[in-house]
Amino acid sequence: MRSIFAALLATFVVSAHSTAAIAGMVLITPEEAQLPTLKGVFASRAITRGPRIDLSGSDADELRSPLRLQLRFRGFGGATIDLNSLRVTYLKMPNVDLTPRVRPYAKRTGIEIPDAEAPPGDHLVRVEIHDSEGRRTSTTFVISVAP
Repeated sequence: MRSIFAALLATFVVSAHSTAAIAGMVLITPEEAQLPTLKGVFASRAITRGPRIDLSGSDADELRSPLRLQLRFRGFGGATIDLNSLRVTYLKMPNVDLTPRVRPYAKRTGIEIPDAEAPPGDHLVRVEIHDSEGRRTSTTFVISVAP
């Protein structure tokens, strides 16, 4: 009886561990993806001394979930990035604040999420950050996830 119980316990531990290893950080839920998409969203362009936000992506034509999400932040003129100002928004009606999900992966140099989960489709995301001089930058990008 003890050996059967030990075998069942070992099987449960191994299967629970492998499931946790496969699961990633849920960036966007399927329910959020079903919300109506905002119309007329645009990214403003201007010459600014504010920080720069660059989306670093893989060279693959199609992203599959879980995906690696990488953003790089860069300050200018000796200014540093103010992480307390970070705002990440999924542009839907109503908007979905992704900041609490992303914040554990944020550093002054950027955001790196090795296993972000998102359902298939195009997802419009806005990232806003300020530098230590109070200058604000906002960028909007699309995450396209293949089925």
